[in-house]
Amino acid sequence: MKRIAVYGKGGIGKSTTVSNLSAALTTLGYKVMQIGCDPKADSTKNLMKGKFIPTVLQVMRDKEDISLEDIVFEGYNGVLCVEAGGPKPGIGCAGRGIITAFEKLDELKAFEKYQPDVVIYDVLGDVVCGGFAMPLRNGYAQEVYIVTSGEMMSMYAASNISKAVGEFQNRGYAKLKGLILNAKGVEKEQELVEKLCEEIGTNIIKYIPRDGNIQKAENEGKTVVEAFCDADISKQYMKLANQIIG
Repeated sequence: MKRIAVYGKGGIGKSTTVSNLSAALTTLGYKVMQIGCDPKADSTKNLMKGKFIPTVLQVMRDKEDISLEDIVFEGYNGVLCVEAGGPKPGIGCAGRGIITAFEKLDELKAFEKYQPDVVIYDVLGDVVCGGFAMPLRNGYAQEVYIVTSGEMMSMYAASNISKAVGEFQNRGYAKLKGLILNAKGVEKEQELVEKLCEEIGTNIIKYIPRDGNIQKAENEGKTVVEAFCDADISKQYMKLANQIIG
């Protein structure tokens, strides 16, 4: 089982990248589980026809005795979708919520039951506190990818995430495998991100160009891999999937 964590600043297109990656991997014949680790709980909606699924924390608040069927939902092309969720606004810690959700998935033996080939954790990277660093710890993820653009705050977040990964990599946990450049049209964008790569000791593994089909697909509650499978942007996500799985 390949376990991947994808980090990035909020709003950078991380969940779009992850959901298209999941869809592409299933097209290649792999069984995928995608776990959203963001209190907004919107990681998997484009795999679920635009619908928000119940989160682990929400179900735990509403029911005492829960089963995997309450928190794991089958989306596009069989992708297994999970959203960790977060506390009620103004109450509790979102990072602690992720830890609680992971513990519940372990308790219910989710991986043993579904036996996915690939597990992808979609993680908010604005603040890499103990909870949001959970996918890096205890063997949850083996590889880490960071989604960034050439925007200053996005690259700043990527630098911070790389430092957090370095802390855990030194202890034998997940390793940073590279950056995914999700283009935003910034002047000299690729040059800026390449400079960042030099500073943090990694490389760009894939350049994802801007493409209007992404928004068109999301307006339909779909990934571009589902909505426009023959479009060039879908082929870019297929190439990304091949790189990561290879």
